[in-house]
Amino acid sequence: MQHQRILVLDFGGQYNQLIARRVRDLNVYCDLKPYDMSVEAIKEYAPIGIIFTGGPNSVYDENSPRVSPEIFKLGIPVLGICYGAQLIAHTLGGKVVRAKQSEYGKREFSLTKSSPLLADIPQKSICWMSHTDLISELPAGFDVLAVTESCPVTVFGNGEKGVFGVQFHPEVVHTQYGNKLLENFLYRICGANGDWTMSGFVSEQVEKLKAKLGGKKVLCALSGGVDSAVAATLVHRAVGKDLICVFVDHGLHRKNEPEEVVSVFRDRLGMNLIKADAADLFLERLKGVTDPERKRKIIGEEFIRVFEREAKKIGAVDFLVQGTIYPDVIESGKGKSAVIKSHHNVGGLPSVIDFKEIVEPLRDLFKDEVRKVGTELGLEDGIVWRQPCPGPALAIRIMGEVTAEKLGTLRDADAIFREEIARAGLEREIWQYFAVITDSKTVGVQGDFRTYENVIALRAVTSVDAMTADWARIPYDVLERVSNRITNEVKHANRVVFDITSKPPATIEWE
Repeated sequence: MQHQRILVLDFGGQYNQLIARRVRDLNVYCDLKPYDMSVEAIKEYAPIGIIFTGGPNSVYDENSPRVSPEIFKLGIPVLGICYGAQLIAHTLGGKVVRAKQSEYGKREFSLTKSSPLLADIPQKSICWMSHTDLISELPAGFDVLAVTESCPVTVFGNGEKGVFGVQFHPEVVHTQYGNKLLENFLYRICGANGDWTMSGFVSEQVEKLKAKLGGKKVLCALSGGVDSAVAATLVHRAVGKDLICVFVDHGLHRKNEPEEVVSVFRDRLGMNLIKADAADLFLERLKGVTDPERKRKIIGEEFIRVFEREAKKIGAVDFLVQGTIYPDVIESGKGKSAVIKSHHNVGGLPSVIDFKEIVEPLRDLFKDEVRKVGTELGLEDGIVWRQPCPGPALAIRIMGEVTAEKLGTLRDADAIFREEIARAGLEREIWQYFAVITDSKTVGVQGDFRTYENVIALRAVTSVDAMTADWARIPYDVLERVSNRITNEVKHANRVVFDITSKPPATIEWE
């Protein structure tokens, strides 16, 4: 089935993936493609509408990203956002200038003329601005539809041509009626029918996978993370026992994760799951290693060796399943043909497995869509909403040498942090949260005894795409409970600190 599609042309703005996600949340499929996509390629793609994203450039600069004016002769509705709006005006004969006063953050805008784009949006509402240029003159045939105090063209359009521009960012949550504006563009202007749903995706994908993989031998490296878990479950729904999953237990997982993987996938879902126990092997290889990059390399190499041993027992397979998702495709290929994903648990595997073809059943989905598919497939929340974890897992959340003692301490501290976040109802509000063992020791007093132990650090961030992140404002009473529990219940933990650094300048992980 060919779904209706919106084409989002990427001009380099920070919210561009978010625009595509918002469109899909409104049940319309879309793809994010480079701004220089040719008019012929756009015709072939056959979108019901086109969105120009924001970007960091000024349209009047010589080397700024441009589009062909022919796009506006295709009869396809166009919506420009921020730079995209300025580009529409500039391309069609209007004028864009540097603003006397830049606008950043929340601003009130007022409607000046009715339009289908602004249907059911109040006369005055709040939007999120981020621009230093503004449109001073509109092209012929276009009307101003809304203004702010300092921006004379906040929303504009030509209803007859179906071309509109908004200076603010409707895709961010700070714009009160941003979703309504996008919905109006999709349904009132582009004529969308809302045929993109996760239940529809599951049924269509299962049928496709049955036709492609039925009766063939299929292999999946199952890490227990959300992407590989959902990919494996989707393929299992289609081919049953023809799917063989290999789970490498490297001994670096969070508390109870290996047991949960076996319980969910082998015992409850009935998957053909092989668990390779290699904890002692990995711990031995990491002995004395303190450099984080060296840790990563050792774990990656050893993982491939363990998987290779299991793969040789299985023999040649027809297909290798990977949990590649849409942001991987965008980031690796910038919207063009993507390279094979170097997934943290399958990077390097294609070279050691005898297979004919890679299958990526989730490559068209964003992370939030993957979670919805997991729910549609009946996976429990503990799997679907599992916290992201890097491939080397706890090894790079332990500063310095990885030891069995440190792993035990970190597992218990991390589990308490996750339990209390869930108990406070914050587990879906915070992008990522975890504990770290630092390589700094401090004096403590526990009972009547002096202690000298490594400091436990808590890290929690909010983000949209992990490219930038802000530290999460967790209520003090929640942090207090976490600290009290860790220092009372966890061996070798006498002090807890909370990381309040954003990204940049810091990264989300500590190593």
